[in-house]
Amino acid sequence: MRDVGTLLEALPYIREFHGQTVVIKYGGAAMSEPALREDFARDVVLLKYVGLNPIVVHGGGPEITAYMERLGMEVSFVGGLRVSDAATVEVAKMVLVGKVNKDIVLRLNRHGQPAVGLCGDDGSLFRVARQAAPDGRDIGFVGRIERVDVDVLKHIAEDYIPVVASVGADREGNSYNVNADEAAGAVARALRAYKVIFLTDVAGWLADPADPDSIVSEASAGAVEDALPEVEGGMRPKLQACVEAIHGGVTFAHIVDGRVPHSLLLELFTDAGIGTKIRAAK
Repeated sequence: MRDVGTLLEALPYIREFHGQTVVIKYGGAAMSEPALREDFARDVVLLKYVGLNPIVVHGGGPEITAYMERLGMEVSFVGGLRVSDAATVEVAKMVLVGKVNKDIVLRLNRHGQPAVGLCGDDGSLFRVARQAAPDGRDIGFVGRIERVDVDVLKHIAEDYIPVVASVGADREGNSYNVNADEAAGAVARALRAYKVIFLTDVAGWLADPADPDSIVSEASAGAVEDALPEVEGGMRPKLQACVEAIHGGVTFAHIVDGRVPHSLLLELFTDAGIGTKIRAAK
């Protein structure tokens, strides 16, 4: 009866979300631990089967870092963004496009739904411009997305699950590393997605970063915007992406603990949910 109750609890959400686009930023432990990788693939395939249109946007920071360290390259971050010279971008593209992206595509295919791997270069999906760190420092070839070609994504999403690696190029053809949180937010805005979900390695947005129990379960975009100057590290680009997504017409943005098995389904299809939900101010 508990299982029946769970299914009944999910039913109104499945009905509400049917036909809606959900952009999922995939990263952290959910990408690195074998069991969680399989859970994620099954969850995304299930979303497609029950009538949602999932679009996966991924980074691969730990793998990029591991390859850079093996090559003796310096690894540095400012405000949650990777400092990227031309050599760093070259490594990032090789890892994200050539390895991580294809691993995700193969896993989704194996669990029953055809997926297609893309990056910002394919079909001119992303056009980017150089950006500085939040404190104004030059961090090299780190790009901020200026335009997303939604026609490319809409065409593929009709029959496949698009899997997008977070790299792109500017008008002159220079390659840039793009923060995956920002890329997911930009894709969600361009598509006017119903939801954008960020899988991360914390329980959600914490009011006190030192207290894992201080999770903020729900907040308005305005409240998040007011708090942003005090937020540090990798949570900052996630919250910034949430705010920009809401301002761009996305209905809800979520920050979810990817270390929890099936966290994607728990957030979407249960009354309690997990993580932090960000909405427009009422």
